[in-house]
Amino acid sequence: MRVMNTAPASDPVAFLRSLYDAAVSRALPADVTAPHLPAPPKGRTLVLGAGKAGGAMAAAVDALWPAGAPLSGLVVTRYDHVPPAYRANPGRIEVVEAAHPVPDAAGRDAAARIVELAKGLTADDLVLCLISGGGSALLSLPAEGVTLEDKQAINKALLKSGAAIDEMNCVRKHLSAIKGGRLAALCQPARVVTLLISDVPGDSPEVIASGPTVPDSTTCADALAILDRYGIDVPAAARAGLESGAFETPKPGDACFDGNVVHMIATPQQSLEAAAALARSAGLDAHILSDEIEGESREVGKVHAALARAVARRGQPFAKPCVVLSGGETTVTVKAKGGRGGRATEFLLGCAIALQGEPGVYVLAADTDGIDGIEDNAGAVVTPDTLARAVALGVKADDHLDRNDAYNFFKPLGDLVVPGPTFTNVNDFRALLIL
Repeated sequence: MRVMNTAPASDPVAFLRSLYDAAVSRALPADVTAPHLPAPPKGRTLVLGAGKAGGAMAAAVDALWPAGAPLSGLVVTRYDHVPPAYRANPGRIEVVEAAHPVPDAAGRDAAARIVELAKGLTADDLVLCLISGGGSALLSLPAEGVTLEDKQAINKALLKSGAAIDEMNCVRKHLSAIKGGRLAALCQPARVVTLLISDVPGDSPEVIASGPTVPDSTTCADALAILDRYGIDVPAAARAGLESGAFETPKPGDACFDGNVVHMIATPQQSLEAAAALARSAGLDAHILSDEIEGESREVGKVHAALARAVARRGQPFAKPCVVLSGGETTVTVKAKGGRGGRATEFLLGCAIALQGEPGVYVLAADTDGIDGIEDNAGAVVTPDTLARAVALGVKADDHLDRNDAYNFFKPLGDLVVPGPTFTNVNDFRALLIL
């Protein structure tokens, strides 16, 4: 991905987009994989994995692995997330596609195939696991007695509930036959090396894609408490498995993890630092608030707006001109049917309403995987005249926010950011430019 350094004052929106592109570029598997690859083993190398970056990770490993060394495997990614070059000329690692964020039969079947591939490994073999965000839905093999339809219903309810990503993944891994460390157990006695691209606040390996190859510190009781907290209906078989502890996951210290290695090859913080470096090269001060911001998207938008106003009006806590960056994973509690939009656009709509056209403030928010929820955009931009242009078109900001319909607020304004799939995923990216 080519990153353009546009002058901030001459074209603020293009400048913000260049910061987003820099953040994405820092997390591309082709550029970050090589230092973390182990040497080929005495036996064979099996590549297994799942996530939105799975196709690009597989392509990177295939390109970097020695031509004469045995290499095979299966990785599952989201529909339309296989890099075009690898799709046109597949390598030694098979890449299949499945649904996200709600799992489908293709993801279930891919997970079942991965389980079969993990059988019969020896201590001389190496399993290279390529894990990135989105793997929780893509690697969906239900626990015994739980159906795919059960998991789909629970997943949909969690997505609408406003639950945080670690809560959702706690439930997902305890209703799974492959996540929560179970894949590592299936691969014994082979050595397992996991390459991770983080999309979660805190970069916890056990939360990323529900941790298929790492120990799980959460319990069945934790999963039940989360389901009850959000009032989510649980089928009898699923509740029985959780209540009895039959669905418990391997814990820290379990022998199935002995000798295994985990490498974090790309993180949200690294991407924010890349964007900050680009801003500074353009002569602006750049400030990173945090890569772990969570909360209701619209409310986080209001807080960012308050910070931008303080900088614009009083030079506090930062002097303008400057860029303020943040990452993490906010949530949207869906209260209305029929609305369109994801975390980024709902954040921006809340931010725009709170800014009330503050002069000199421009905001971009977008998901680094290129997809905001299930829409075709990554996010959008807010400018000082966003609300005025909306009024001129008869588009009411408050009504769209009430309907969880931020996508249809920004679309008629021409302010959606639509890069298409980026083939990586280090979560939400937000940039405030205060001139």
